[in-house]
Amino acid sequence: MKGIKGQVAVAIVCLVLGLVLSIQFKSVQESDIDWGGSTQKSQRISRDLKIEKEEKQQLLGSVDLLQRRMKEIEDVESKEDGLLKNLSAELEKYKMISGVKAVKGKGVIVVVDDPPMGPDYPSDLSIIMINYDLLLSLINKLNDAGAEAISINDQRIVSNTEIHLAGNNVNINSVPTAPPFIVKAIGNPNTLESALNIRFGIIWQMKDNYNLQVSIKQQDEVVIPRYDKITKFVYATTLEEQKPQ
Repeated sequence: MKGIKGQVAVAIVCLVLGLVLSIQFKSVQESDIDWGGSTQKSQRISRDLKIEKEEKQQLLGSVDLLQRRMKEIEDVESKEDGLLKNLSAELEKYKMISGVKAVKGKGVIVVVDDPPMGPDYPSDLSIIMINYDLLLSLINKLNDAGAEAISINDQRIVSNTEIHLAGNNVNINSVPTAPPFIVKAIGNPNTLESALNIRFGIIWQMKDNYNLQVSIKQQDEVVIPRYDKITKFVYATTLEEQKPQ
């Protein structure tokens, strides 16, 4: 906004100077029409013409100075715009890393649910909730495979996410959740799926050891919401980088 005002001001000054020049040129032309008088009058017109030319040169010099100044302002604004764009890009990157910004991209969706109800698995018993640590292992495997963002039942997984059993629910980010657990991960779909489906890997354990129902599907677009809690630092403070000796 400041730069636009500066450009407008310079443009107005240039316009005014242009009008002054045109008026002066006109006055000189009118003087030329009355050239045919006495020698004294001719000398006066000559002096006036000289003065007009000098003023013209001064005005042209002022216009040139203003144009250079306007160019300097534009150059400074261009550099500032570039700096702001870089800072904005860095801020967006760190927002994505910290989880405070919703993201989308290619990835996988994993659905983990309890075994079908039967004599061995009554309806009031949730195998996956009792063994919620399997969800932690699943998240670790996705991180190892290069997942850039992860969520469980639309709860964004960040560095301080807590997952624990609380009564009849599994709390994720202090939000009660229950099966089926829908795990979304953004990253290379082939790499993520291969890491989970490896023999004796986490999905094999879920199915073979706990009879859980697990499905994994690649998606061209996976949407993961932002982390909506407020992170407070009580003990941690920033550390200034020390310059090398």
